[in-house]
Amino acid sequence: MYGADPKDKHPMKGFPQICFIQNTVSNPNIIIGDYTYYDDPEDSEDFERNVLYHFPFIGDRLIIGKFCALARGVTFIMNGANHKLDGFSTYPFQIFGNGWERVIPQLEELPYKGNTVIGNDVWIGYEAVIMPGVQVGDGAIVAAKSVVVSDVPPYTIFGGNPAKRIRQRFDDEVIRSLLEIAWWNWEISKITRNLEKIMAADLEALKNCE
Repeated sequence: MYGADPKDKHPMKGFPQICFIQNTVSNPNIIIGDYTYYDDPEDSEDFERNVLYHFPFIGDRLIIGKFCALARGVTFIMNGANHKLDGFSTYPFQIFGNGWERVIPQLEELPYKGNTVIGNDVWIGYEAVIMPGVQVGDGAIVAAKSVVVSDVPPYTIFGGNPAKRIRQRFDDEVIRSLLEIAWWNWEISKITRNLEKIMAADLEALKNCE
C-alpha cells in the first residue's frame, strides 16, 4: 500500500472531519480528483451543500483536480445564481408564477460563465467563495474568506474581496517546469518514493525523480 487509499472516505482514522470527497459526491456535474479532501468538523461528507445554485438544467460543472485541500465553509457559486441583467430590473418575477411566468428568460439570455475549474494541488482557505466560471490554476492558494471573481494563475496566492494577486509562489521558469512535471499525475508509488522531493523546493531533484 502506498499512502492513503483514495477510496476511503475518512483516511485519517478517528478524525472524521477530513474526507476524501470524491467518495461522497453524487451529482454527476461535480467531478473531484483523487486525494482531494474537505476539512469540516460539522459534516465533512456533505460537501455538496457548499455548491450553490447548481441547477441541472444549466449544465455547468464544478471540476476539482487531485491533491486539493479545501477548508471548512469553502463555497462555490454556480451559474444558476445569475439573474438577467439587460433589463431595468434584475428581480426574478417569473419564479413566483401567477401570471409573472410570462417574463421567464431563455437560458441564452442569462449570464453564463462556463464551468468552474480548480486545478491540482490547490489550497483553498476557510470560507473562501469561488464565483461562477472561475479557473484556479495548479498549485495556487486562495486565502481564507476571499471572494474570487477572476481566474487565478498557477502557483499564485490570491486573497481579499474581490480577491487579487498577493504574490507568485515561484518565478515563471520554475512554474513552467512544475506544470510540465505535473507530479500529481504520477503513479502513486512514484509519488510515495519521492515525497521529500515533492515537498522540498529543489527543482532539479524533482526533475530527476524515478
